[in-house]
Amino acid sequence: MPKFNFVLLYVADPEKSANFYANLLGTKIIDSAPTFAMLPLIEGVMLGLWRTPNVEPKANGAPGAGEIAMTVDNNAAVDTTHADWKKRGIVIAQEPTKMDFGRTFTALDPDGHRIRVFAPGA
Repeated sequence: MPKFNFVLLYVADPEKSANFYANLLGTKIIDSAPTFAMLPLIEGVMLGLWRTPNVEPKANGAPGAGEIAMTVDNNAAVDTTHADWKKRGIVIAQEPTKMDFGRTFTALDPDGHRIRVFAPGA
């Protein structure tokens, strides 16, 4: 079976998006070109940011149509992360709330992709 090791988002400006995620996650950009950038999410999993007009085969989703999710340990960590991101000026699409899968909030990257933070089952 293939090994899962890559999340790919289609973006308008790979450099801008890479800088956003590098600052958000406290990681370094490991590859950067005019049409593509890459940085590590966790060990063995990379985030690729591909300039939308260069995607092959052509992408047919709307800008910001993707969502990535990140777990934290508990409800307090959801609220702490939310407060930190909001203080940094990151757009918040959904304030912290309880949903079926746990406490969560949703932020947006420069292209409008959703970044969900949640505490499973909390």
